[in-house]
Amino acid sequence: MSRDLAPLALSALSDATKAGADAGEVLISCGESLDVEARQGDVETVETGGGQDFAVTVYFGQRKGSAHSSGLTEESIAQSVATACAIAKQTAEDPCAGLAPAELMATEFPDLDCDRPWKIGVREAIEKAVAVEKAMFADPAITNSEGASVSRSRNVGVYANTHGFVGEYADTLHDISAIAVAGKGAQMQRDHWSSVHRHPDGLETPEAVGKKAAQRAAQRLGARKPATRNMPVAMIPEIARGFIGHFVAAISGGNIYRNASFMCERLGETCFPPFVRLIERPYLPGAIGSASFDAEGVATPKERVFVDGGVAHHYALGSYSARKLGMQTTANAGGVHNLCLETDDSEPPLPFAELLERMGEGFLVTEFIGAGVNLVTGDYSRGAVGFMVENGRIAYPVEEVAVAGNLKTMFQSIRAVGDDVDTRGAIRSGSILLGDVTVAGE
Repeated sequence: MSRDLAPLALSALSDATKAGADAGEVLISCGESLDVEARQGDVETVETGGGQDFAVTVYFGQRKGSAHSSGLTEESIAQSVATACAIAKQTAEDPCAGLAPAELMATEFPDLDCDRPWKIGVREAIEKAVAVEKAMFADPAITNSEGASVSRSRNVGVYANTHGFVGEYADTLHDISAIAVAGKGAQMQRDHWSSVHRHPDGLETPEAVGKKAAQRAAQRLGARKPATRNMPVAMIPEIARGFIGHFVAAISGGNIYRNASFMCERLGETCFPPFVRLIERPYLPGAIGSASFDAEGVATPKERVFVDGGVAHHYALGSYSARKLGMQTTANAGGVHNLCLETDDSEPPLPFAELLERMGEGFLVTEFIGAGVNLVTGDYSRGAVGFMVENGRIAYPVEEVAVAGNLKTMFQSIRAVGDDVDTRGAIRSGSILLGDVTVAGE
């Protein structure tokens, strides 16, 4: 992990240009990790990992070739460069192929506080995993465990290209998680909880993780199957993140230029209620999606407003999809960077209890099951579990239902957003309350 990777990347690019390549890019990454899992008080797995990855892409004119190796030896790097060059010479020209524009390369690399190694050894990790399970079983409703885990990881890498760009990075990600089983026989229910953070001191305690996993599983006991009808639907934050993720997929450049999205040719249109904003904030300290440059070296903006006043203003583009669409990259090669669901002053975020009060009666989704999302049409139908809400409060657990609608109308039907923001991913959202949606049960 201490090896200086930039000289390796630059040497590989030099070899590519000597072989006749007009342009090239290299990504080198190295990682190390520890993952411990305990179940029923015993250690099930202890895994330590470490890997090195080398990827090179070269361009002969607008012919592209790529190769990859899992080692950083001089021989494996040379072989990968030679293979990429050989492939490029055989491929057809693609007028949209090439590096991102040189003038868009990042020139500033602030410390985003994403590299916080966790100096935890195997013994201490085992103790924490066992403590998670102990906290789970302190709840009398818990009858079994599908495991508790403690993990840490650190990755360092460099991306370089023949524009002269060299961008180095280092980041960490740590996790404490558990899956609890409540009840017996046909009445068994399972649920989980995880705490994820770049900083070890940002993690919840093992006891808190175990207790929450147990509570979530126990609350699902006695689940019923309600009658089919249209009703308001709310989603807890981790589910809401995935819901907003469907919009991110719909505005991604690859789906747009392939005409495989309901968001094609809809920039400038109202896609959400007027109080909704979707803003990318790549420079949040210590956040999961923070980055000063994207996967092509393009500088990320201090912020980018994808949706404002409910109106969609940008697609999420890398350089290839941007050229396909006659646009400019939005520095989203590799994905979005801390895309935040926010609201304006007319509808400020609500505490979760107030969001349920506004809902009155409806269905609170705590887990979606399976696929069922058609990005071309926006049609949406997914299995779900959760709780019925009556008089603004959780009434009883629900299972074996499906939530059905169309994303185009579902996004526009957002009534409120919670202040309980889930920060465990590159999309950050609180709970979401929708208007009437079909909930199919009996």
